[in-house]
Amino acid sequence: MTAIDIRYKPAGQFEDTRFEKIHNIVFSNSEEGSICVAEEIATLIKEKQTKNQLCILGLATGSSPIKVYEELVRMHQEEGLSFENVVTFNLDEYFPMDRNSIHSYFYFMHQYLFNHININPENIHIPDGTIPQKELHQYCIDYDLKIKEYGGLDFQLLGIGRTGHIGFNEPGSHYNSGTRSITLDHMTRSDAAPSFLGIENVPKKAITMGIGSVKKAKRIVLLAWGYNKAEIIKKTIEGEITSEVPATYLQDHNNTSFILNDEASQELTRLNTPWLVGPCVWNEELKSKAIVWLCQLTNKSILKLTDKDYNNNGMSSLLSQEGSSYDLNILMFNKLQRTITGWPGGKPNADDSSRPERSNPHKKRVLIFSPHPDDDVISMGGTFDRLVEQGHEVHIAYQTSGNIAVSNYEALKYAEVIKDFNTTNHNVNSIIDKINVSKEDFEDSIEVRQLKGIIRKRESLAATRFVGVPDENVHFLNLPFYETGTIKKKPISQIDIAIVSKIIDTIKPHQIYAAGDLADPHGTHKVCLDTIFAALKILKHHKYMSDCWVWLYRGAWHEWDIHQIDMVVPMSPDQVLKKRKAIFFHQSQKDGVMFQGNDTREFWVRAEERNNETATKYHKLGLADYAALEAFKRYYY
Repeated sequence: MTAIDIRYKPAGQFEDTRFEKIHNIVFSNSEEGSICVAEEIATLIKEKQTKNQLCILGLATGSSPIKVYEELVRMHQEEGLSFENVVTFNLDEYFPMDRNSIHSYFYFMHQYLFNHININPENIHIPDGTIPQKELHQYCIDYDLKIKEYGGLDFQLLGIGRTGHIGFNEPGSHYNSGTRSITLDHMTRSDAAPSFLGIENVPKKAITMGIGSVKKAKRIVLLAWGYNKAEIIKKTIEGEITSEVPATYLQDHNNTSFILNDEASQELTRLNTPWLVGPCVWNEELKSKAIVWLCQLTNKSILKLTDKDYNNNGMSSLLSQEGSSYDLNILMFNKLQRTITGWPGGKPNADDSSRPERSNPHKKRVLIFSPHPDDDVISMGGTFDRLVEQGHEVHIAYQTSGNIAVSNYEALKYAEVIKDFNTTNHNVNSIIDKINVSKEDFEDSIEVRQLKGIIRKRESLAATRFVGVPDENVHFLNLPFYETGTIKKKPISQIDIAIVSKIIDTIKPHQIYAAGDLADPHGTHKVCLDTIFAALKILKHHKYMSDCWVWLYRGAWHEWDIHQIDMVVPMSPDQVLKKRKAIFFHQSQKDGVMFQGNDTREFWVRAEERNNETATKYHKLGLADYAALEAFKRYYY
């Protein structure tokens, strides 16, 4: 890949818009951005080596820098990049925290970087989470002094939390603060909860380098990936400097760059509403996005928009290009109306020229991929039900066992039921003993994972039977990447891709439904989608694939924007209730869900509210009033 210059450029030399106050570069994906950052770090290390100088790096933890560290390790192992002249200072650590805990940042840094490079252990500095409370204040002062002794940080790598924290500098942090102990914000602890298998296990305090400590670095690079960072990135880059968003203090640093992917940058004004910034190339997607935005801004339906509405809100060039608001409005109204269908598998013997799906063949083979054993009913339960009712041959492929999402309390309940039914079953007694001595924040034994997997499997079969799918059409793929017993998964392998390819090749579907919900807080959805895309790439030259359409659903974490939708399937109040009942068969995921992300609502509640919200948006745009809508985007491979 061609290297991209991500170095800081002064104000006036980088902005495409007056709105932005921090230099930023947007990459199509996090991997490309991470590689470029790793190349900058490697170049700095080599430059220091030629001058016989130490290279002082400030390092971050969390999911954002993992790819950077993996690339640095690759450079060391394959290209001979030496770290003998490197000294590192980590930003933060939970307090209290034993360095041998799998949750410690000491463990994290050694797992992802230090164990794989030739850095001198004496050059590694990570805040000590075991320091006695009475010694903590002086320890923090000494940490800053140690950095100063080395001449300050040459390069500081940062992530950003949804509160706008850098390091663990939570809202309210002073711009001149030094290394210190801090109480963690509830949102920060909520975001960390999946890794700790529950917010109750997340420490309430931490040691962090201060804003003042960070800003003394000669060069700062902040990484942000994903939809859930988009809102705070906009506030940080475009907002005023405020202690309520500590990352905004970086606006005052004279050598800072933000490295973003498409999803993290999507709320920036120049990308979200480019017509407010300058001239636009009005393609179909941008026209749709702008018109929906204009309706929401003016609180009007599509057909009530006027020439004045377009002209007064930065869209005069669109009006000039298309002729009149009347023409624009009709085109947009018709486009949205044609996304609505009660026949997700296509309506038999109907003119399908203006419908989202083909009418032929009348009875289709449908393959629904579900990353976890409940995503199918949560995200597209109404459509699932329609496909079955309308006579299509529906298959469900559960890609992972979902076993780590079953709590020990839930597993113990099932194990004790089996024991009461069969008191001589010694295997069950062994499993009960292992559950009782286990903790939620440690890896389950194979036997316990098997029990939890069986619980998810039987709940899934109960739900699919309720919808009307025969058991032989329900497939449990148990992709190997997932089976680690911990949040951290193995990389996607050829075995995973081969399993997905085989099920597609066996069924030869006319329709594939897959989860395009990449805001999943622990990444399983993305890996599952990547396996499907890889399989499609392998199979696309097969004859049957020329008649296979792929539809992406969302719903559990993040819904498609209106302008992105290619098909919506209406649900009546009765169908909404039936979908809820199907979700309820997944009892282990009710009430005390282990992986809720930052949304504390139960899955069935958030699914219903999201489906209702989509229906409300359509109605406000002037379309029919439905109880709920499930939305899909077509994927072209």
